[in-house]
Amino acid sequence: MKILALNSGSSSQKSCLYDIGDSLPEHPPNPVWEAKIEWNGSQADIDIKTSAGKTFHDQVKVTSRRHALEHLFRSLWEGDAPAVGKPSEIRVVGHRIVLGQHKFEEPILVNPEVKRVIADASVFAPLHNRAELEGIEIMQRLLGHVPQVAVFDTAFHHRMPLGAVVYPGPYEWFERGIRRYGFHGINHQYCAHRAAQLMRKPVDSLQLVSCHLGNGCSLAAVDRGRSVDTTMGFTPLEGLMMGTRSGSVDPSILTYLMRSRKTDGQQLDQQLNHESGLLGISGVSSDMREVMKAKESGDQRAKLAFDIFVHRLRSGIGSMVAALGGFDALIFTAGIGENSEAVRQATCENFSYLGLKLDPAKNKKSPIDQDIAEQDSRVRVLVIRAQEDWAIARECWKMVSRE
Repeated sequence: MKILALNSGSSSQKSCLYDIGDSLPEHPPNPVWEAKIEWNGSQADIDIKTSAGKTFHDQVKVTSRRHALEHLFRSLWEGDAPAVGKPSEIRVVGHRIVLGQHKFEEPILVNPEVKRVIADASVFAPLHNRAELEGIEIMQRLLGHVPQVAVFDTAFHHRMPLGAVVYPGPYEWFERGIRRYGFHGINHQYCAHRAAQLMRKPVDSLQLVSCHLGNGCSLAAVDRGRSVDTTMGFTPLEGLMMGTRSGSVDPSILTYLMRSRKTDGQQLDQQLNHESGLLGISGVSSDMREVMKAKESGDQRAKLAFDIFVHRLRSGIGSMVAALGGFDALIFTAGIGENSEAVRQATCENFSYLGLKLDPAKNKKSPIDQDIAEQDSRVRVLVIRAQEDWAIARECWKMVSRE
């Protein structure tokens, strides 16, 4: 069964094609085709990799996102290295949908009602949900009636206890749908099950803290396979310091800026989402690798950015551990989590009182899908590769198999 998984973002599009047989493999297989497209003004940079090891890079002048996406997807069956003979060979298409509000707890086949909910939720996540809806419509045009599945980033957090969901403002907020939804749920859920595999224990016996650290960052407290707390909330802005996002700040700062500087909502949104975080503090980059280079060369603002990032990460982990009442493993995933030995080391240092012992030699190697704790550590420390695309494809396989 050929399954196309789409991960649409505001400035990029990741796509993977998997070929899955009659049973799901225990470990994530390599896709038979994967592609990434990034927009830079009127130009789209396209990178494609096939299972045969061939790679292609293309720069295309585009008039719209839609033009670039159609060019990319047509390369699946046209061009120098087609992955399928014809479009109809694709059995199902899965989409990562950032926000489904509280309406969907499980992956669901796309229909007009699902599209309406995605469109309505774009008020709260305009950059992501609109891009994802556009991806659905392009697939409908290119592939006709091929089933499409919406996999919601918020679904894993859907059953968090109300004490973790409801904001302590007027209760009317909650009645109007203003609540903590949580994000990165697809990867947090995948990492919980992958951790159980690596630890050779059932997921419903484990208490885990999952750290998704990339350009966007969030934590999840996973109690026996269920999310019971997370750091992102009503939008992906709440919580940890991120690449360009501030994370949580005192709301009075915003009202102060509105009164004293006449800053309007659009300016605040720009500052909080695009001019803050690692970029805003360091003045160097939103990329932790660039921040670390500047820090090592003596840049004090870069050092401050790193220190804030680690301080907030430690604090967040502490709150997740408190929500769980203890933990069996700490998981690092996504770009920073998988690759930054410095972040992992600095983060783990403050948890030695809980019996967590990081193995410096293992940590230095940044091994993927491995335990980097010392043998006598009471808490395991796992580095797990983010596999959102595979998680989406797996849900599609389950749904189509049931149908």
